[in-house]
Amino acid sequence: MAFIDEITLNISAGNGGDGIVSWMHTKGIDHAGPGGGDGGRGGDVYLKGVRDIARLSAYRFVKDFKAENGARGMGDCMHGAAGDDFTLELPLGSILKNTETGEETEVLSEETTFFLKGGNGGYGNAHFKGSKNINPQERTLGKAGQSGIFFVELKMIVDIGLVGFPNAGKSSLLNSITNANAKVGSYQFTTLTPNLGSLYGYVIADIPGLIEGAGEGKGLGHKFLRHISRTKMLLHCISCEFDKPLTAYKTIRDELDAYDSRLLDKPEVILLTKTDLIDQKELKTRIKLFEKLNKTVFDISILDDRSVKVLSEELVKILKKM
Repeated sequence: MAFIDEITLNISAGNGGDGIVSWMHTKGIDHAGPGGGDGGRGGDVYLKGVRDIARLSAYRFVKDFKAENGARGMGDCMHGAAGDDFTLELPLGSILKNTETGEETEVLSEETTFFLKGGNGGYGNAHFKGSKNINPQERTLGKAGQSGIFFVELKMIVDIGLVGFPNAGKSSLLNSITNANAKVGSYQFTTLTPNLGSLYGYVIADIPGLIEGAGEGKGLGHKFLRHISRTKMLLHCISCEFDKPLTAYKTIRDELDAYDSRLLDKPEVILLTKTDLIDQKELKTRIKLFEKLNKTVFDISILDDRSVKVLSEELVKILKKM
């Protein structure tokens, strides 16, 4: 099933049932009076966050969701049944934007939360009985429930976001330190969707590789940059294949700044990847370059189990402190 992180859905609460005009049927009594019951209230719509980033994919072909309508009133002053409520499950981090009003609702909790109100039921003619109107013919129709067309956009909530140029080794890293199974390749945009892994309960997201100009939408651009906005910490991966690691680092930082300058304020750790491609002297030189920027620096080669273990342990320590 294709990964979907944005979709448009038509969501409606239930309409209230109509009131009716009816007359009481009492044995031996003609014209026993008005007996039209009120309509039932329409069902409400609730939202529930789920820890399944692929949940939107289930709505790929079914995009209309509606709570049940209230039933119409019944005779003998009986109310119609209320409509059943409807709960829509969305991935944690989803934002629903009403395409008409622009109002936004965020799904940040696994708790079920109220979203759209069902319509009230209409009044039956029994409601209008009075001393001056003993045989009322009036009734009212049920009210429409709240509804709208909503653009749903997923901004994942993760503990660590892996950023860096394509082929910086992010997918391989994710596979090494978690139980993920991210696709690995030697060409740009091997990762076309964010991959997730779990490191001792902490969620790590491999954000698809950025390119220069991504902040203005070039390449995959904004489509994936938005997933970085809700990460607690950035792990900036810089491959030792680059002859100018500081240039690579600053380029990606510029793209983050162009998209949202607040990303630069997130806690950040530098990770030099593919260290097996350079000698130890050159590695130490590169580490010192970033330490001069007051950055925490780690290095890793996925061919070296010890470096993988050390990195995993250090990342957990940092996250626990956060």
